[in-house]
Amino acid sequence: MESLFKKNVLVVGATGGIGQEVVQLLKANNANLYLTGRDLNRLKEIATQNAISTNNCFQLDITDANAVENIAQKIHQQIPQIDILINAAGIGIIKPLEKLSTDDFSQSIDVNLKGTFYLLKAFLPAMKAEKKGLIINIPGVLGKTPMAGASAYTASKYGLNGMLKSVREELKRTNIRITNLYLGGVDSPFWDEIDMRVNRDKFITAKEAAKAIWFLCQQPSSGVVSEMVLQPFNHQAI
Repeated sequence: MESLFKKNVLVVGATGGIGQEVVQLLKANNANLYLTGRDLNRLKEIATQNAISTNNCFQLDITDANAVENIAQKIHQQIPQIDILINAAGIGIIKPLEKLSTDDFSQSIDVNLKGTFYLLKAFLPAMKAEKKGLIINIPGVLGKTPMAGASAYTASKYGLNGMLKSVREELKRTNIRITNLYLGGVDSPFWDEIDMRVNRDKFITAKEAAKAIWFLCQQPSSGVVSEMVLQPFNHQAI
């Protein structure tokens, strides 16, 4: 397994349930961390709790292409490239079609799909210059299998899945690797506003989901884990 010692790692969505746990694990392995999130105050709290410089914290809305590019420029002024980019940002709007608004659909696409596109546009060039790097995204199992009431979310994640696989084909002559993590139900704030009867006691914990990301960050340089699927045994309605 690859060492994380002094690796430059960017965690996008570091204030989320999974993101916070990932930060803690990677810092314990002496990675050099850069963090983004919408809530700058919460971001700085997480940084302080993990002995990370608040200068490495950046408030970011990934739906803003110019903001993403500006953050990339600031980071690349400090270091040549990000070794590992972890995109833990996302939004989940789970509603039946008749209750789904146009804004709901657009927001799902903007955050989950277009936001990732902006990250790739901003950070891939430096990786290409060095011909190395690792990008970890979380399409979730709904990027593979549809679910009733999740048309907007599934559309965004299917699109993400296809885009990443296409970009992977463009990178075959480099040592830049793309890994897709397909998570099932994770007990995180993601589900707090979703009106669906599920048994969250049987969900994957955010800490266990973060351990999967931590493991993927250390995959050997001689190969790539293109996909990992991690889901609960059963979290159906009770």
